[in-house]
Amino acid sequence: MNDTKVIELARELGHAIQDDQRYKDYVAAKLANDENAVLQDLIGQFNLKRISINAEMGRKDKDDEKLKRLNQEMRDVYDKIMADETMMEYNRAKSEMESLINHVSAIINMSANGENPDTAEPSACTGSCESCSGCH
Repeated sequence: MNDTKVIELARELGHAIQDDQRYKDYVAAKLANDENAVLQDLIGQFNLKRISINAEMGRKDKDDEKLKRLNQEMRDVYDKIMADETMMEYNRAKSEMESLINHVSAIINMSANGENPDTAEPSACTGSCESCSGCH
């Protein structure tokens, strides 16, 4: 198999990913976020708070009380963003999409390291041996 065939198969995989329902859900959730005016306003407020915090931090005579207030305001706006139904759906869909991509990537990496592509199945290894029943 030459480079051209590998790239061709990668493009086929790209098409398969875009045909997957998880991809379609992710794209729809992203669009819903973009079209949610209330959510976009909250994101704008969050960004302005962050800019204000950075500006205050850069001052030689920074006001610790002002920084504390701005930080709390930014956290409050962040909480509203994360509590928004559209954002929650986006985060769910994004997580499922990332899980799919990580699974596919792990199979590719395992195959590149010599494992059988037909049986390569990534484990749910956390990196901590304490939560493991043993390596395969």
